[in-house]
Amino acid sequence: MIYEHILNANKRFGTDSIDIVHSVFHCEPEFIQSNVIIAPLWKPELFNNHLDGIIQNLDGIIKIWTLSIAELKITYIVTGMGAPNVNDIVLALGCTPCKKIIFIGSVGALDKNIRIGDIVIPEYSICGDGSCRYLTDKKITGNDTFGEKNYPNKEFYNKIISKAKEITEKNNTGFHIGKNFSIDTIIAQFAHIDEIIDMGCNCIEMETSVLFKSAKICNINAAAVFSVSDNTILKKSLLSGITKEEIDYEKNVRKNILTKIVLEGFL
Repeated sequence: MIYEHILNANKRFGTDSIDIVHSVFHCEPEFIQSNVIIAPLWKPELFNNHLDGIIQNLDGIIKIWTLSIAELKITYIVTGMGAPNVNDIVLALGCTPCKKIIFIGSVGALDKNIRIGDIVIPEYSICGDGSCRYLTDKKITGNDTFGEKNYPNKEFYNKIISKAKEITEKNNTGFHIGKNFSIDTIIAQFAHIDEIIDMGCNCIEMETSVLFKSAKICNINAAAVFSVSDNTILKKSLLSGITKEEIDYEKNVRKNILTKIVLEGFL
């Protein structure tokens, strides 16, 4: 198995699984809960409407919180942007009690019918990043993973889809199934938007292709919930064109709709 190959390679050069956890998370493995939320940028205060409390905050290189919500304890990790960060976090989670991951983040729409603030659940994410290439026991040369589709855990995905449909319908919020492209760049992506749309994609972000692939090899069930932050087709990109009203609406959906979907997805 590829994960065993990765762990054995680390061990060969002097690092065992406990060293990985200590180095990445600065805690013991048992500090990590079975349910984990991963966010590139958003802080756990996003869930303030639901929180019973924050039990502990580990403020190292990687920011980690344990959230108490109803009867759940959830590990919340802010990774920073980009596929390499998420890849290493998930591979390290494979050495902990983590069983489920829900990734939350912003996504850019590539469809004029997807509004800023809508909820998107990705059916798959196409690899447009370099990190996926290293998740193999084959040679990295001649093993180009660019363009492959990586999928969330099917059962977990179906559960979150069901919750998302129910919650968005009750709250009159747009909901879409995402055919996502994960890219390594914000600025350079615009030179390739037509090509990405021709691949059948209706949204674009940076992390979930490697999230799904690394979680699968670690035997962790993973899925993702996005809120739409921009729409390139409507010339409302992350870099220009978005109004304050659209930003405020997206933040409101993120705080009140996305968080409900995530928490009910864990129940």
